[in-house]
Amino acid sequence: MGFRRCYGAAVPISPGYFDYASTAPLHPAARAALLAAYDDGWADPSRLYGVARRARIALDDARARIAGVVGARPDEVSFTASGTTSVHAALAGALAGRARVGTRLVTSAVEHSAVLALARQHEAAGGESVTIPVDRAGRIDVERFTTAVTAQTAVASLQHANHEVGTLQPVAEVAAICAAVGVPLHVDAAQSLGRIAVSMTELGASLLSASAHKWGGPPGVGLLVVRKGVRWRSNAPEDDREGGRVPGFENVPAIVAAAAALEARQGEMAAEAVRLSALVDTIRGVLAQRIDDIEIVGDPVGRLPHLVTFSCLYVDGEALLHALDRAGFAVSSGSSCTSSTLTPSHVLEAMGVLTHGNIRISLGRDTVDQQVRALLDALPAIVAALRDTDRADGS
Repeated sequence: MGFRRCYGAAVPISPGYFDYASTAPLHPAARAALLAAYDDGWADPSRLYGVARRARIALDDARARIAGVVGARPDEVSFTASGTTSVHAALAGALAGRARVGTRLVTSAVEHSAVLALARQHEAAGGESVTIPVDRAGRIDVERFTTAVTAQTAVASLQHANHEVGTLQPVAEVAAICAAVGVPLHVDAAQSLGRIAVSMTELGASLLSASAHKWGGPPGVGLLVVRKGVRWRSNAPEDDREGGRVPGFENVPAIVAAAAALEARQGEMAAEAVRLSALVDTIRGVLAQRIDDIEIVGDPVGRLPHLVTFSCLYVDGEALLHALDRAGFAVSSGSSCTSSTLTPSHVLEAMGVLTHGNIRISLGRDTVDQQVRALLDALPAIVAALRDTDRADGS
């Protein structure tokens, strides 16, 4: 087992960590920036004395650097406590700001649970929510989605890439049609930002949400971007922080670290995408060859480079997860949003694919070929043993 130095202590790193889609280890650039910012960015950036002005400069610089990566203006960028709070703020703010236009919210059936929970709350309050189905690859039908987007729609929300199966959505095409009828499109880029290029200009997004811990920044930093001209109103009590969009004291060191990690990822991700996509292709091919009654889900081509999900018939997902954990492999199972309960994934159910024995494998910058080979060598025997146990118990 390897070790990484952190705050003076040696912290063990799992030799088989395959859950980068849930969270990534702190990027070295983020670690260095975080420690430096704790020394010089701890003061209240809203004050006028010297140490506070230094914190304000660091905060403004981080905002500008992140804005540059996502193709936005610095004054369009705000920081929240998480990706989930960003999603809630983005959609609730658009619904409130455009209430005179209409109450309709259009989403897809495979959105993150944060989007779907907000849609349910909106419906309970008397609003209208329209959920568009997807095909077996997890992709929406553009015509069905945009037909639901009328001039009376307050806001539409479509993820850039699916968090469970990696399928990319036709965001730019949808955004252009939404813009033609004056409807803002919110894009959840939590799984894609830092993995592939994400430009609000190229996507045509009006609002964007993401989360720093996905790209190697520290947890507790969400990204909320609201384009100028979008009617948006915060549903939180009035506050002068973050342009009035997000109340509360900014965590300047964490935000600085998040910006450092995202910039570093911009320089790494093209080469990394090629390397990881080849490893994922290997995983997909080997699994199909070595394990019977398996379904590998998601688009095999139009997908994120680092993620593969499969389901095994006659295998309990929780049992498979624990067996892999005992063998030294950290993966996710069930719905990635509710893995503590391992309830059937709403994403897989919406796709109409197999949900039994579901495992998501996601790779990252520290993943090496040997780890992947070890996982592929172990998986067939583990699946076979679980199936044998299940047959014995059922006999």
